[in-house]
Amino acid sequence: MSWTRHPRRLAPILLAVGLAGCSSLLRSDAPPVQVYTLRARAVSSAGAADPVAAAAASLRVAHPFAGPGLGTAQIMLLQPDHRMNVYAASAWSSDTPALVESLAAETLRESGKWSSVEDAESPFPSDYLLQISIRRFEADYSAGPDAPPAVHVTFDCTVGSEDGRHILASFVAAGSDAAGANRLTDVIAAFQRATDQALASMSQQTFAAVQTARSRASR
Repeated sequence: MSWTRHPRRLAPILLAVGLAGCSSLLRSDAPPVQVYTLRARAVSSAGAADPVAAAAASLRVAHPFAGPGLGTAQIMLLQPDHRMNVYAASAWSSDTPALVESLAAETLRESGKWSSVEDAESPFPSDYLLQISIRRFEADYSAGPDAPPAVHVTFDCTVGSEDGRHILASFVAAGSDAAGANRLTDVIAAFQRATDQALASMSQQTFAAVQTARSRASR
């Protein structure tokens, strides 16, 4: 199979890859996979949490659920007619749910609004639990293959007690941003901006849900 990439434009690859003979297992013309990651946005001093307003509560981020096609490390794209595809020779540094879990936990820690924030594997108990379902995490080429895509990131979130008996709130945290050009570096930058928006919304709404519940309980 021949793999090509235009130096200034991206081309989606077909999901099916054929292996032709034993020799193809020993030698391949495929380019090495480029691995990309995203970073949680640091909290500036101007946006730091007021210690008085911070919740004296701990929070656990459960391992996110992945929507259809979003459970792997492949960087997904959406083509016209609702067709899903992936970028050639490119991948996230981990599968999408693990990446989102890490980003969510780091964002919540950086907010300074929690006594502690644990991930799904932590042995320490927490007061509250955040469950994220990844609805969208793709570059949208619905406008056509030649136009720069719009990146959409959408999380369906539920906040509840750690034991799972009480749901405090359910909400949507989303972000969108257009890539500056139809190049993978520009698409990754748009993923970063869209994810920043979604994570900021998730952090704010999670804190508000817990604050509201604690305020009602104290009355």
